[in-house]
Amino acid sequence: MPAKPKMAIAILSALVIVAGCSSSATTAPTATPAPTPTPAAVTSAAAPSAATTPLKIGVVTDVGRVDDKNFNQYSYEGAKTAAATLGTTAEYVVPKDASDYTKDIQGYVDQKYNVIVTVGFNLGDATIKAAKANPNTWFIAVDVKPCVDETGAPDSTFTCKGDASKLLPKLIGVQFQEDQAGYLAGIVAAAVSKTGAIGQLGGINNNPAVVRYMQGFQLGAASYKSSIVVDSSFFSSGDLGKAYGDPVFGKQFSTQFIAQKKVDVLFQVAGATGNGALDAACAAGIMAVGVDVDEYKSYPTADKCIVTSAEKHLSSAVSQTIAKIAAGTAAGGIAKFDATNDGIGISAFQNSAITIPADVQGKLDAALAAMKAGTLKTCPDKCGTWAP
Repeated sequence: MPAKPKMAIAILSALVIVAGCSSSATTAPTATPAPTPTPAAVTSAAAPSAATTPLKIGVVTDVGRVDDKNFNQYSYEGAKTAAATLGTTAEYVVPKDASDYTKDIQGYVDQKYNVIVTVGFNLGDATIKAAKANPNTWFIAVDVKPCVDETGAPDSTFTCKGDASKLLPKLIGVQFQEDQAGYLAGIVAAAVSKTGAIGQLGGINNNPAVVRYMQGFQLGAASYKSSIVVDSSFFSSGDLGKAYGDPVFGKQFSTQFIAQKKVDVLFQVAGATGNGALDAACAAGIMAVGVDVDEYKSYPTADKCIVTSAEKHLSSAVSQTIAKIAAGTAAGGIAKFDATNDGIGISAFQNSAITIPADVQGKLDAALAAMKAGTLKTCPDKCGTWAP
Protein backbone atom coordinates (compact mmCIF):
# COMPACT_ATOMS: atom_id res chain seq x y z
CA MET A 1 0.00 0.00 0.00
CA PRO A 2 1.24 3.30 -0.57
CA ALA A 3 2.68 5.40 1.90
CA LYS A 4 2.24 8.61 3.39
CA PRO A 5 5.84 9.05 4.33
CA LYS A 6 5.97 5.70 5.46
CA MET A 7 2.68 4.33 4.45
CA ALA A 8 -0.32 2.95 6.07
CA ILE A 9 0.09 -0.79 5.77
CA ALA A 10 -2.71 -2.81 4.24
CA ILE A 11 -4.93 -4.13 6.80
CA LEU A 12 -7.23 -7.06 6.36
CA SER A 13 -6.42 -10.69 6.77
CA ALA A 14 -7.42 -11.56 3.21
CA LEU A 15 -5.17 -8.90 1.74
CA VAL A 16 -1.64 -7.71 2.05
CA ILE A 17 0.23 -4.63 3.08
CA VAL A 18 1.82 -2.38 1.87
CA ALA A 19 11.58 0.16 -2.31
CA GLY A 20 13.54 0.68 -4.86
CA CYS A 21 15.32 -1.41 -7.39
CA SER A 22 18.27 -3.39 -6.09
CA SER A 23 20.23 -6.39 -7.21
CA SER A 24 21.70 -7.39 -3.86
CA ALA A 25 20.67 -7.45 -0.25
CA THR A 26 22.46 -4.31 0.72
CA THR A 27 22.41 -2.14 -2.36
CA ALA A 28 20.43 1.08 -2.07
CA PRO A 29 17.43 1.53 -4.38
CA THR A 30 18.22 3.28 -7.63
CA ALA A 31 16.14 6.42 -7.83
CA THR A 32 15.82 8.69 -10.79
CA PRO A 33 15.57 12.42 -10.03
CA ALA A 34 12.29 12.96 -8.20
CA PRO A 35 9.55 14.22 -10.52
CA THR A 36 7.53 17.25 -9.55
CA PRO A 37 4.20 16.39 -7.88
CA THR A 38 2.05 17.38 -10.85
CA PRO A 39 0.81 15.28 -13.78
CA ALA A 40 3.72 14.68 -16.11
CA ALA A 41 4.97 12.42 -18.87
CA VAL A 42 8.31 10.80 -19.51
CA THR A 43 9.30 9.94 -23.06
CA SER A 44 12.19 7.99 -24.44
CA ALA A 45 13.96 7.75 -27.75
CA ALA A 46 14.49 4.04 -27.21
CA ALA A 47 13.29 1.75 -29.96
CA PRO A 48 9.62 0.79 -29.70
CA SER A 49 8.70 -2.72 -28.65
CA ALA A 50 7.53 -5.31 -31.10
CA ALA A 51 3.95 -4.44 -30.28
CA THR A 52 2.07 -2.84 -33.15
CA THR A 53 0.84 0.04 -31.02
CA PRO A 54 3.04 1.42 -28.22
CA LEU A 55 1.57 1.06 -24.78
CA LYS A 56 0.13 4.12 -23.06
CA ILE A 57 0.98 3.80 -19.39
CA GLY A 58 -0.74 5.75 -16.63
CA VAL A 59 -0.04 5.65 -12.89
CA VAL A 60 -2.56 6.64 -10.22
CA THR A 61 -0.65 7.10 -6.96
CA ASP A 62 -2.15 7.29 -3.51
CA VAL A 63 -2.77 10.62 -1.81
CA GLY A 64 0.40 12.52 -0.97
CA ARG A 65 3.25 13.25 -3.38
CA VAL A 66 4.81 11.42 -6.29
CA ASP A 67 8.30 12.19 -4.96
CA ASP A 68 7.68 10.69 -1.52
CA LYS A 69 10.67 8.29 -1.58
CA ASN A 70 8.08 5.65 -0.88
CA PHE A 71 5.35 3.66 -2.63
CA ASN A 72 4.23 6.47 -4.92
CA GLN A 73 7.68 7.38 -6.18
CA TYR A 74 9.10 3.90 -6.64
CA SER A 75 5.97 2.57 -8.37
CA TYR A 76 6.06 5.50 -10.78
CA GLU A 77 9.78 5.03 -11.37
CA GLY A 78 9.09 1.42 -12.33
CA ALA A 79 6.58 2.62 -14.91
CA LYS A 80 9.11 5.15 -16.22
CA THR A 81 11.76 2.46 -16.57
CA ALA A 82 9.40 0.25 -18.56
CA ALA A 83 8.33 3.19 -20.71
CA ALA A 84 11.95 4.06 -21.53
CA THR A 85 12.65 0.49 -22.59
CA LEU A 86 9.54 0.36 -24.76
CA GLY A 87 10.02 3.78 -26.31
CA THR A 88 6.72 5.08 -25.00
CA THR A 89 5.45 7.33 -22.22
CA ALA A 90 4.50 6.97 -18.57
CA GLU A 91 2.27 9.53 -16.91
CA TYR A 92 1.01 9.93 -13.37
CA VAL A 93 -1.69 11.64 -11.39
CA VAL A 94 -1.79 12.21 -7.63
CA PRO A 95 -5.35 12.12 -6.20
CA LYS A 96 -6.23 15.06 -3.96
CA ASP A 97 -8.02 12.70 -1.61
CA ALA A 98 -9.55 9.22 -1.59
CA SER A 99 -12.71 10.45 -3.32
CA ASP A 100 -10.60 11.03 -6.47
CA TYR A 101 -9.42 7.43 -6.89
CA THR A 102 -12.25 6.37 -9.20
CA LYS A 103 -12.22 9.63 -11.17
CA ASP A 104 -8.48 9.54 -11.77
CA ILE A 105 -8.53 5.92 -12.90
CA GLN A 106 -11.44 6.68 -15.22
CA GLY A 107 -9.51 9.59 -16.68
CA TYR A 108 -6.90 7.20 -18.04
CA VAL A 109 -9.61 4.82 -19.28
CA ASP A 110 -11.30 7.66 -21.18
CA GLN A 111 -7.96 8.57 -22.79
CA LYS A 112 -7.55 4.98 -24.03
CA TYR A 113 -4.55 4.05 -21.88
CA ASN A 114 -3.72 0.35 -22.25
CA VAL A 115 -1.95 -0.06 -18.89
CA ILE A 116 -3.10 1.61 -15.69
CA VAL A 117 -1.00 1.18 -12.54
CA THR A 118 -2.63 1.91 -9.18
CA VAL A 119 -0.49 2.24 -6.08
CA GLY A 120 -1.44 0.43 -2.91
CA PHE A 121 -4.21 -1.20 -0.93
CA ASN A 122 -6.28 1.95 -0.62
CA LEU A 123 -6.99 1.92 -4.36
CA GLY A 124 -7.85 -1.77 -4.43
CA ASP A 125 -11.64 -1.58 -4.68
CA ALA A 126 -11.59 1.24 -7.23
CA THR A 127 -9.14 -0.74 -9.35
CA ILE A 128 -11.20 -3.92 -9.21
CA LYS A 129 -14.33 -2.04 -10.27
CA ALA A 130 -12.48 -0.39 -13.14
CA ALA A 131 -11.05 -3.73 -14.28
CA LYS A 132 -14.52 -5.28 -14.27
CA ALA A 133 -15.98 -2.40 -16.28
CA ASN A 134 -13.07 -2.27 -18.76
CA PRO A 135 -12.04 -5.84 -19.62
CA ASN A 136 -9.78 -4.77 -22.50
CA THR A 137 -7.53 -2.58 -20.33
CA TRP A 138 -4.61 -3.92 -18.29
CA PHE A 139 -4.60 -2.92 -14.63
CA ILE A 140 -1.65 -3.38 -12.26
CA ALA A 141 -2.61 -3.09 -8.58
CA VAL A 142 0.57 -2.61 -6.54
CA ASP A 143 0.63 -4.46 -3.21
CA VAL A 144 -2.94 -5.70 -3.60
CA LYS A 145 -4.36 -9.22 -3.59
CA PRO A 146 -7.63 -8.81 -5.51
CA CYS A 147 -10.55 -10.19 -3.51
CA VAL A 148 -13.74 -10.55 -5.57
CA ASP A 149 -17.13 -12.18 -5.34
CA GLU A 150 -18.58 -14.58 -7.90
CA THR A 151 -19.34 -11.70 -10.29
CA GLY A 152 -15.86 -10.18 -10.19
CA ALA A 153 -16.91 -7.24 -7.98
CA PRO A 154 -14.97 -6.25 -4.84
CA ASP A 155 -15.91 -8.60 -2.02
CA SER A 156 -16.69 -6.56 1.09
CA THR A 157 -17.01 -9.77 3.14
CA PHE A 158 -13.45 -10.77 2.23
CA THR A 159 -14.43 -14.38 1.60
CA CYS A 160 -13.04 -14.01 -1.94
CA LYS A 161 -15.30 -16.65 -3.49
CA GLY A 162 -14.63 -15.43 -7.01
CA ASP A 163 -11.49 -16.29 -9.00
CA ALA A 164 -10.08 -12.88 -9.94
CA SER A 165 -7.64 -14.38 -12.44
CA LYS A 166 -10.57 -15.71 -14.50
CA LEU A 167 -13.20 -13.08 -13.84
CA LEU A 168 -10.78 -10.17 -14.34
CA PRO A 169 -8.12 -11.63 -16.68
CA LYS A 170 -6.36 -8.30 -17.23
CA LEU A 171 -6.02 -7.35 -13.57
CA ILE A 172 -2.64 -8.15 -12.03
CA GLY A 173 -2.14 -7.90 -8.28
CA VAL A 174 1.55 -7.32 -7.47
CA GLN A 175 2.59 -8.96 -4.22
CA PHE A 176 5.82 -9.63 -2.37
CA GLN A 177 7.32 -12.34 -0.17
CA GLU A 178 7.65 -10.28 2.98
CA ASP A 179 9.18 -13.07 5.05
CA GLN A 180 12.32 -13.05 2.87
CA ALA A 181 12.87 -9.33 3.39
CA GLY A 182 12.14 -9.76 7.10
CA TYR A 183 14.67 -12.59 7.30
CA LEU A 184 17.46 -10.40 5.92
CA ALA A 185 16.53 -7.60 8.32
CA GLY A 186 16.56 -10.07 11.20
CA ILE A 187 20.15 -11.04 10.41
CA VAL A 188 21.20 -7.40 10.63
CA ALA A 189 19.24 -6.75 13.82
CA ALA A 190 20.78 -9.72 15.62
CA ALA A 191 24.23 -8.74 14.40
CA VAL A 192 24.14 -5.17 15.71
CA SER A 193 22.41 -5.98 19.01
CA LYS A 194 24.65 -5.58 22.04
CA THR A 195 22.28 -7.09 24.60
CA GLY A 196 20.96 -10.09 22.67
CA ALA A 197 17.38 -8.82 23.06
CA ILE A 198 15.59 -7.32 20.07
CA GLY A 199 11.95 -6.45 19.46
CA GLN A 200 9.36 -6.24 16.72
CA LEU A 201 5.97 -4.54 16.61
CA GLY A 202 3.20 -5.18 14.10
CA GLY A 203 -0.09 -3.46 13.38
CA ILE A 204 -2.60 -6.29 13.88
CA ASN A 205 -1.82 -10.01 14.12
CA ASN A 206 -4.46 -11.07 11.57
CA ASN A 207 -2.72 -9.32 8.68
CA PRO A 208 -0.81 -12.07 6.84
CA ALA A 209 1.74 -9.73 5.27
CA VAL A 210 2.58 -8.10 8.62
CA VAL A 211 2.92 -11.53 10.17
CA ARG A 212 5.14 -12.82 7.34
CA TYR A 213 7.53 -9.92 7.85
CA MET A 214 7.74 -10.69 11.56
CA GLN A 215 8.07 -14.45 11.15
CA GLY A 216 10.91 -13.98 8.70
CA PHE A 217 12.56 -11.47 11.03
CA GLN A 218 12.51 -14.00 13.87
CA LEU A 219 14.05 -16.76 11.77
CA GLY A 220 16.69 -14.47 10.29
CA ALA A 221 17.74 -13.21 13.70
CA ALA A 222 18.00 -16.77 15.05
CA SER A 223 20.09 -17.80 12.02
CA TYR A 224 22.73 -15.24 12.99
CA LYS A 225 22.66 -15.84 16.73
CA SER A 226 20.73 -18.81 18.10
CA SER A 227 20.58 -17.29 21.58
CA ILE A 228 18.93 -14.08 20.40
CA VAL A 229 15.67 -13.15 22.15
CA VAL A 230 12.99 -11.64 19.90
CA ASP A 231 10.11 -10.02 21.80
CA SER A 232 7.00 -9.36 19.72
CA SER A 233 3.80 -7.39 20.18
CA PHE A 234 1.03 -5.73 18.18
CA PHE A 235 -0.33 -2.23 18.40
CA SER A 236 -3.96 -3.33 18.29
CA SER A 237 -6.25 -6.33 18.13
CA GLY A 238 -8.81 -4.65 15.89
CA ASP A 239 -8.60 -0.87 15.80
CA LEU A 240 -7.16 -0.17 12.37
CA GLY A 241 -6.51 3.48 13.15
CA LYS A 242 -4.41 2.62 16.18
CA ALA A 243 -2.69 -0.18 14.28
CA TYR A 244 -1.60 1.70 11.19
CA GLY A 245 -2.48 5.38 11.30
CA ASP A 246 -1.55 6.85 14.69
CA PRO A 247 2.13 7.79 15.13
CA VAL A 248 1.49 9.50 18.47
CA PHE A 249 0.01 6.31 19.89
CA GLY A 250 2.78 4.36 18.17
CA LYS A 251 5.45 6.30 20.00
CA GLN A 252 3.69 5.94 23.37
CA PHE A 253 3.16 2.20 22.94
CA SER A 254 6.71 1.63 21.69
CA THR A 255 8.28 3.67 24.49
CA GLN A 256 6.60 1.40 27.03
CA PHE A 257 7.52 -1.75 25.07
CA ILE A 258 11.19 -0.74 24.90
CA ALA A 259 11.30 0.01 28.62
CA GLN A 260 9.61 -3.26 29.58
CA LYS A 261 11.43 -5.61 27.22
CA LYS A 262 14.78 -3.81 27.34
CA VAL A 263 15.42 -4.39 23.65
CA ASP A 264 18.19 -2.53 21.86
CA VAL A 265 16.91 -2.97 18.28
CA LEU A 266 13.29 -2.45 17.20
CA PHE A 267 11.64 -3.59 13.95
CA GLN A 268 8.20 -2.16 13.14
CA VAL A 269 5.59 -3.18 10.57
CA ALA A 270 2.78 -0.73 11.19
CA GLY A 271 2.43 2.07 8.68
CA ALA A 272 2.20 5.55 10.15
CA THR A 273 1.92 4.04 13.63
CA GLY A 274 5.31 2.50 12.94
CA ASN A 275 6.75 5.98 12.39
CA GLY A 276 5.99 6.57 16.04
CA ALA A 277 7.89 3.38 16.88
CA LEU A 278 10.92 4.71 15.01
CA ASP A 279 10.65 7.96 16.96
CA ALA A 280 10.48 6.02 20.22
CA ALA A 281 13.56 4.01 19.32
CA CYS A 282 15.54 7.15 18.58
CA ALA A 283 14.38 8.78 21.81
CA ALA A 284 15.42 5.71 23.78
CA GLY A 285 18.85 5.63 22.16
CA ILE A 286 18.37 2.22 20.54
CA MET A 287 18.55 1.10 16.90
CA ALA A 288 15.57 0.66 14.55
CA VAL A 289 14.73 -1.25 11.39
CA GLY A 290 12.34 0.21 8.82
CA VAL A 291 9.91 -1.56 6.52
CA ASP A 292 8.72 -1.68 2.89
CA VAL A 293 11.07 1.02 1.54
CA ASP A 294 14.35 2.60 2.59
CA GLU A 295 13.09 4.56 5.57
CA TYR A 296 16.44 6.27 5.99
CA LYS A 297 15.26 8.20 2.91
CA SER A 298 11.48 8.21 3.41
CA TYR A 299 11.46 9.03 7.14
CA PRO A 300 14.62 11.08 7.79
CA THR A 301 13.33 12.15 11.21
CA ALA A 302 14.60 8.80 12.49
CA ASP A 303 17.86 8.65 10.54
CA LYS A 304 20.01 8.73 13.64
CA CYS A 305 18.77 5.30 14.74
CA ILE A 306 17.79 3.48 11.51
CA VAL A 307 20.26 0.73 10.66
CA THR A 308 18.46 -0.68 7.59
CA SER A 309 14.97 -1.42 6.23
CA ALA A 310 13.27 -4.56 4.93
CA GLU A 311 12.34 -3.64 1.37
CA LYS A 312 9.82 -4.45 -1.31
CA HIS A 313 11.40 -3.59 -4.65
CA LEU A 314 8.45 -1.73 -6.06
CA SER A 315 10.21 -0.18 -9.03
CA SER A 316 11.54 -3.51 -10.27
CA ALA A 317 8.18 -5.24 -9.79
CA VAL A 318 6.19 -2.63 -11.70
CA SER A 319 8.74 -2.47 -14.52
CA GLN A 320 8.83 -6.25 -14.91
CA THR A 321 5.05 -6.52 -14.92
CA ILE A 322 4.65 -3.88 -17.65
CA ALA A 323 7.36 -5.59 -19.70
CA LYS A 324 5.39 -8.84 -19.62
CA ILE A 325 2.27 -7.05 -20.77
CA ALA A 326 4.22 -5.55 -23.66
CA ALA A 327 5.67 -8.94 -24.57
CA GLY A 328 2.25 -10.61 -24.51
CA THR A 329 3.23 -12.99 -21.72
CA ALA A 330 1.28 -11.43 -18.84
CA ALA A 331 -1.66 -13.15 -17.18
CA GLY A 332 -4.27 -11.92 -14.76
CA GLY A 333 -4.07 -12.89 -11.11
CA ILE A 334 -1.16 -12.54 -8.70
CA ALA A 335 2.36 -11.61 -9.78
CA LYS A 336 4.65 -12.65 -6.95
CA PHE A 337 7.97 -10.92 -6.35
CA ASP A 338 10.69 -12.42 -4.18
CA ALA A 339 14.43 -13.02 -4.16
CA THR A 340 14.32 -14.91 -7.45
CA ASN A 341 13.14 -11.89 -9.45
CA ASP A 342 14.59 -8.93 -7.54
CA GLY A 343 11.39 -8.47 -5.58
CA ILE A 344 12.82 -8.02 -2.08
CA GLY A 345 15.96 -6.93 -0.27
CA ILE A 346 17.23 -4.64 2.46
CA SER A 347 18.47 -1.07 2.35
CA ALA A 348 22.09 0.02 2.28
CA PHE A 349 23.86 0.68 5.55
CA GLN A 350 23.91 4.46 5.51
CA ASN A 351 24.16 5.26 9.21
CA SER A 352 27.87 5.71 9.88
CA ALA A 353 27.22 5.86 13.62
CA ILE A 354 26.24 2.17 13.66
CA THR A 355 29.01 -0.41 13.27
CA ILE A 356 28.07 -3.43 11.17
CA PRO A 357 30.02 -6.60 12.11
CA ALA A 358 32.40 -7.79 9.41
CA ASP A 359 30.63 -11.11 8.86
CA VAL A 360 27.19 -9.62 8.15
CA GLN A 361 27.61 -9.03 4.42
CA GLY A 362 28.66 -12.63 3.88
CA LYS A 363 25.67 -13.88 5.86
CA LEU A 364 23.32 -11.70 3.83
CA ASP A 365 24.82 -12.78 0.52
CA ALA A 366 24.57 -16.45 1.48
CA ALA A 367 20.97 -16.09 2.64
CA LEU A 368 19.94 -14.27 -0.52
CA ALA A 369 21.63 -16.90 -2.70
CA ALA A 370 19.83 -19.67 -0.80
CA MET A 371 16.50 -17.87 -1.23
CA LYS A 372 17.09 -17.67 -4.96
CA ALA A 373 17.96 -21.36 -5.03
CA GLY A 374 14.86 -22.24 -3.03
CA THR A 375 16.86 -23.94 -0.29
CA LEU A 376 16.26 -21.51 2.58
CA LYS A 377 13.06 -21.61 4.60
CA THR A 378 12.20 -18.07 5.70
CA CYS A 379 8.74 -18.70 7.14
CA PRO A 380 7.23 -21.37 9.42
CA ASP A 381 4.70 -23.93 8.21
CA LYS A 382 1.81 -21.66 9.16
CA CYS A 383 3.27 -18.76 7.26
CA GLY A 384 1.20 -15.60 7.67
CA THR A 385 -0.62 -16.90 10.75
CA TRP A 386 0.59 -15.59 14.09
CA ALA A 387 1.28 -18.20 16.75
CA PRO A 388 2.65 -16.58 19.92
